[in-house]
Amino acid sequence: MRTGFGLIGLLLALALVAVLVKKQMGATRVAVPPAVQGLPAPAEGAASTVRAQSQQVQQQVKQQMDALMQQPRTLPED
Repeated sequence: MRTGFGLIGLLLALALVAVLVKKQMGATRVAVPPAVQGLPAPAEGAASTVRAQSQQVQQQVKQQMDALMQQPRTLPED
């Protein structure tokens, strides 16, 4: 009797996990809005602009990190 309740509890827990996993997997899919589906693919110029912007942001972050690394560290007085 005790084994039966344990088995039923285990099966219920497994079913609950399966439902939650299925719901989570459905939520991770990205739906494309209907307005975007009809648009043509971006031109090559747009891709290069995005690439240039990305490189510029990366360069700015690198410069900021280099500047922060050059600052002397303050030591506690104790």
